[in-house]
Amino acid sequence: MSGARPSVVAIGGGHGTAVTLKAARRYAGTLTGVVSVADDGGSSGRLRELFNVVALGDLRKCLVALSDEDSALAVAFERRFDEGELAGHALGNLILTGLIDATGDLVLGVREAALLLGARGDVLPATTEPVVLKAESAQGTVAGQVAVMGTGDIRTVSLVPGDAQPPPLAVERIAGADQIVIGPGSLFTSVLAAVAVGGIAEAVASSRAQVVYVCNLRPQVPETEGYDVAAHVTALARHDVKIDMVVCDSIQGMDIGATDVLVLDVPLAGENTLVHSPAKLAQALSGLLA
Repeated sequence: MSGARPSVVAIGGGHGTAVTLKAARRYAGTLTGVVSVADDGGSSGRLRELFNVVALGDLRKCLVALSDEDSALAVAFERRFDEGELAGHALGNLILTGLIDATGDLVLGVREAALLLGARGDVLPATTEPVVLKAESAQGTVAGQVAVMGTGDIRTVSLVPGDAQPPPLAVERIAGADQIVIGPGSLFTSVLAAVAVGGIAEAVASSRAQVVYVCNLRPQVPETEGYDVAAHVTALARHDVKIDMVVCDSIQGMDIGATDVLVLDVPLAGENTLVHSPAKLAQALSGLLA
């Protein structure tokens, strides 16, 4: 382990990885979020069409998660306009679009936003080019994250183009990590949308890090309807994602099922029981490293 505090990499997207980053801030030294950029809905989808950029919403959420909670700028980043031509857009998405255009580079633009916010850690896109999420399901092939999110009986997901690559720094951080935390979040449309990028699953497999999967608190309908924890592990394995252990909270309605992977089943829900508590998650994850 490097120094007194571990190097932690969180992989996924959306609200889930933002929670993991909030948790890992409490015990990590070097902290990195590797975040899905496959979203094609809402503000992110509109900006993709207008400026040919990757989806920025999940990157924004993770940047805010690494910022001080009392930061007025972080609050402003999450402010969503509700009138006129900007209706539906989050201010942070617009600022990120401007910074990426000004620097001419996605990774540099996101880093400038991190500096602006005083983020305690790095946020990296899972890939630097616009990608489309594709799923093979019982109903056939489905394309686009929003469409996949509304699909059940999913077998596998992949990205188009299939040769999309992660930024070198993401692979470097994964290789040097002490702990890699995958999830929580929508299994196919957030977690695997990030890990499906060529080079990321391979980097995780070859890393010496402890690889932990944080399971959702309950099944997500229809995407993971009927799933237990073991079904999540099986789906990860189908995508060549090998994990050392699962952290879950079966009290919230997700059965564990039969799996050979080590399972830590502890209370993880926040006060509203809908999302993970960063404090409880930090305690569980840091305990696994002890």
